[in-house]
Amino acid sequence: MPDCVMGGVPPQVTALRAEMRVRGLDAFILPRYDAHQGEYVAPHDERLQYVTGFSGSAGMAIVTMDEVAMFVDGRYSVQVREECLGAVFSFHHLFEEPPEDWLADHAGDWWRIGFDAMHLPPSWYDRFADALTEKGAQLAAQNDNPVDFIWDEQPSSPMGQVTAMPLQFAGRATLEKVAELTAFMAQEQAQFHVETQPDNIAWCLNVRGDDVPFLPIPQSFMLVSDTGAVTWFVEPEKLPADLAATLPENICVVPPHGFLPFVRASVKTWQKVLVDPEFSPVAVCLALENIGAKIDRRTSHLTYLKTLKNAVELEGMRACHIQDGVAVTEFSAWLAETVPARAAAGDPLRESEAEAEVQALRQASGSFLSESFNTISAAGGNAAMCHYATTEIRDAEILPEAPYLLDSGGQYETGTTDITRSFAFGQRPAGYDQAYTAVFKAFYALATLKFPRGTQGHHIDAICRRPLWDLGLDYDHGTGHGIGHRLSVHEHPQRIGKPVSEVDLVPGMVMSIEPGHYVAGLYGIRIENLFEIVEEENGFFGFRNLTWVPIMTEMLDFDALTAAEIDWLATYHQHVETKLAPLLSGRALAWCRANAANR
Repeated sequence: MPDCVMGGVPPQVTALRAEMRVRGLDAFILPRYDAHQGEYVAPHDERLQYVTGFSGSAGMAIVTMDEVAMFVDGRYSVQVREECLGAVFSFHHLFEEPPEDWLADHAGDWWRIGFDAMHLPPSWYDRFADALTEKGAQLAAQNDNPVDFIWDEQPSSPMGQVTAMPLQFAGRATLEKVAELTAFMAQEQAQFHVETQPDNIAWCLNVRGDDVPFLPIPQSFMLVSDTGAVTWFVEPEKLPADLAATLPENICVVPPHGFLPFVRASVKTWQKVLVDPEFSPVAVCLALENIGAKIDRRTSHLTYLKTLKNAVELEGMRACHIQDGVAVTEFSAWLAETVPARAAAGDPLRESEAEAEVQALRQASGSFLSESFNTISAAGGNAAMCHYATTEIRDAEILPEAPYLLDSGGQYETGTTDITRSFAFGQRPAGYDQAYTAVFKAFYALATLKFPRGTQGHHIDAICRRPLWDLGLDYDHGTGHGIGHRLSVHEHPQRIGKPVSEVDLVPGMVMSIEPGHYVAGLYGIRIENLFEIVEEENGFFGFRNLTWVPIMTEMLDFDALTAAEIDWLATYHQHVETKLAPLLSGRALAWCRANAANR
């Protein structure tokens, strides 16, 4: 978090403004994105956090000479105010108060508005350009990032080693994946496909990496021609000799700094290039426009191919969820004993200790590689911050009188997990049980839904929210997101939420279902499992459960549940015991049975 000085202006903001003056800029657009427009970035690329103190995974700042306007979604509305300290900051909802509208209202007609062309996707560039149409202000692309000029101790660019994703886990060979992409390119009469999403590249080339926390990918770019030639822009030093020697002959490795020059040199004026408008740098489009090439903006075809898990990938996901289920169930039993005991002894358990325990239990599985995201270990009011993270200076006690929430997941050799459970240890705050029961009913409503072909996420979001809406409650985050196969825990393009998502939900996709409810300063509730989408006998689609961990029953008002909901919960707990019992300790198994029997 930046230190504040007189007047409430962090020194990093002051330094950035000085650099902006040197460049003749009146404002600077500072998204959290790096050159790959993904959720997770390396420490080298945490520019938004360095300047503002905001550590969330999504957000944007617009820095002017008078103000720093912060834009975040509902997950971070509390967190951003805690982390961005000083009168210089103003706070806005990313969707309800779009940054382009704010900029159009505040910009002077003469303003030059800077941005790093490698860190802003074409869709965002268009939004800003359209909003400023009636202004005399102009967008000024920067060839480098001004934050890098003021960040004295900026971490080095990541150099994690690249590893192979064995065919026994990947299920499909690289040449097969490239052939499917080039077939699509031929169908669209495109000569080139630009790919800048590292998880798409890692999936296509059957590799994994270690460049950013939580996401096992190498940072890289890729250009694919209609002939099947693949140019992979990755630091050669990241490739072990044995891996480099086994790459298919159609893959040529070039250092990343050669990416844009290579694109300019390879693409001809008349040629058509496929570019993802949401997840690529606008610098690519600007370069192609200068050449006079035809730009076809559409979601990367690799994104669609990657999200449809093959049989081997799905089997791996099922396997790693058994391992994960054992770890989280052991944790739940340990937590139920430890919280009251430690509190009674005058040495309350802390959030960081609980986080360390669940990670240690996952590591005991043998195939656990890393967390799949920053664990949310949140006691009491901290759980009201949807993406809360424990730190050295923010590490609350977990007390019997305050509910607790754990949202965590793992990267395993065969897949990725993500699970949330809410816990209580005795007396709960007023309204908690009613809200918890509504969250369970919401979870059940979607988990048991059957839906026809052509259904999209926004079509079914309200079905999940209905039990909460009936009580005048809601939650300000999505209901479900895609899950990668030992890749991103938040995988595009499928999602379930209020905003329109023009992506059909189809078999082979893996998704979360995670309704919740949050009361600032008191508690947060969320129940989350992962599911694979499957085809039912009648041709409809449905959700098949992947996550096997007990759902806490102590806080449920069973009188408010239907017979079908009670039967589903009992059956779910029977399956949990059947699948996990041979792998659980006696303590954990006894806890499972006691929880399932609770009425």
